[in-house]
Amino acid sequence: MNNFIALVPRFIEAMGITLEVSVLAAFIGIVAGFAINAMRLAFGRPFALVYGAFVWLVRGTPYLSQLVIVYFGLPVLGVTLSAVQATILSLAFYSSAYFAELFRAAWASVPRGQLEAAAAFGVSRRDAFRSIELPQALAFAAPLIANQTILVIKESAVASIITVPELTMTASDIVASSYTYIGPYALLIACYWLLTQAVSLIAQAATSRIPFLKKTS
Repeated sequence: MNNFIALVPRFIEAMGITLEVSVLAAFIGIVAGFAINAMRLAFGRPFALVYGAFVWLVRGTPYLSQLVIVYFGLPVLGVTLSAVQATILSLAFYSSAYFAELFRAAWASVPRGQLEAAAAFGVSRRDAFRSIELPQALAFAAPLIANQTILVIKESAVASIITVPELTMTASDIVASSYTYIGPYALLIACYWLLTQAVSLIAQAATSRIPFLKKTS
């Protein structure tokens, strides 16, 4: 029992690193995904092929391969990143394709008839976007963003391959040095569970308290 308790500080530190990597990667991925979808809407068919190729390439290849390319490939071009920086960049790039598709589905969920009716009543396209399209799309996207963020947290475990001292790397190090499995992996599971539940609770609170999300969900 004492040995189990002694592991807790190491896992708390590792949880902080996992949280830092995941939150930054998810935030950048959300912003990038939103921007990519905005360009798809703005440029239409000319951008459709680029958008489709990007989503197909990123979602069709393992995150591990993208992490390795960023961490070991960029130095060849003269760009050297730390393991944590490479993880954030690659995970943000990887997740941006998923967030872009998420936003595409969110915008597709808004009934076209509402926009046509707004145009018929003389509402400008900008005002229709701000007051009709955006609130409904974000209400649709909110729970999906939470789910994708949880997946980002889980994917961050791959960073242990390049020795980022996050949760999975910490558990592996402890197992390798102590030859005990149950304690380290029980704490590993508990830490990931706490992080994912925190995201779920924050998403639920946001959905219930932000007016237009609550009204349109």
